[in-house]
Order: sequence, then structure tokens, then C-alpha cells
Amino acid sequence: MSASWFTLPNLLTLLRLALAPFVAMAVLAHRPWIALALAAAAGAADGLDGWIARRWQQRSTLGAWLDPIADKILLASTWAALYLKGQAPGWLVATILGRDLVIVAGALAYEGLVGRLTIAPSLLSKWTTASQIVGALALIAAMGHPWPTALLRFIEVVVFALTVASGVHYVLVWSARARRELRKQR
Repeated sequence: MSASWFTLPNLLTLLRLALAPFVAMAVLAHRPWIALALAAAAGAADGLDGWIARRWQQRSTLGAWLDPIADKILLASTWAALYLKGQAPGWLVATILGRDLVIVAGALAYEGLVGRLTIAPSLLSKWTTASQIVGALALIAAMGHPWPTALLRFIEVVVFALTVASGVHYVLVWSARARRELRKQR
């Protein structure tokens, strides 16, 4: 991994972080097409930063931490804005934000109690993030052009189920790993 923070992938990740409040503001201003365009730009930056990091070996410790943080801030602010506009149910937004808080608290606890944490998202976590992205985009698009209510509720249920499953999975897997590591340290 690169020791330098000044890499193109990290700069693209910082761009995603910078776009997060603008996506949320566009949602709150009821400008769904602007929100979708900004979200598309953030998505393109996300894909590009990962590709560049792998292709030209520009992975860095900062990038390993910053990339998921950028995802979480972008998604959390977008879902919160959707809730404030009445486009997303509170129970779903609370579940999404709650899972993220559990993951962050768990990572901090792991670092403090066990030692260095290597960040590696599970396949379930990747599916959860994808569902949250698709769900947010669908709800934003529905602001500009109504979608069938049944379809939106189905999307919400899928996002909820994957979010809960992923949160439980992280707690179980990382708790077991922490117990094993602590036993080794004794």
C-alpha cells in the first residue's frame, strides 16, 4: 500500500465526500434530476477511484479508510434528506444509520481492545451498499416522476432486510474474530 495520501484515488474519494452535501441539498430543494446527476458523478468517481487504485497500485491506508467513510456519508446524508422530504420511512433510515453506527463503534472498539483492524467489506455488505444506492436513487427518481407504490415498498423491504442481515453478520463475524485475537494475545 502507498504511504502517500496524495493519490488520484484519494482525491476522487474526497470529491465524493464534497458532493455528499450537494446531493442532500438537491433532494431537500426538490431537485431530483440535479440530485441524480450529482449522485451519478459520485458513483462514477467511486468506480474510477477503485479502478485506478487497483490498476496502478495506488492503494493506500488512507484510501482504505476514506472510501467506506465517503460511501457512508454520501448514503447517510442522502437517506436523511429523503426522510426529511417525506420520501423515505423513518424506520428504514433509522435502520441504515443504526447499522453504520454499529459498524463504526465496532471498528473503534476492535482497534482499542484488539489492535489493528484490516478493513475488508463482506460480499453481503457490498450487496447492502448496492441496495441502499439503488433504493436512494429510486426514491429520488420517484420525486421527479411517480413510481408504483408497491415497487417502492418492495425496494424499501429489500434494503431493510439486507441492512439488518449485514449488520448482524458484521457483529457476529467481528466479535468472533476479536475473541480469537484476544485469546492469542493472552
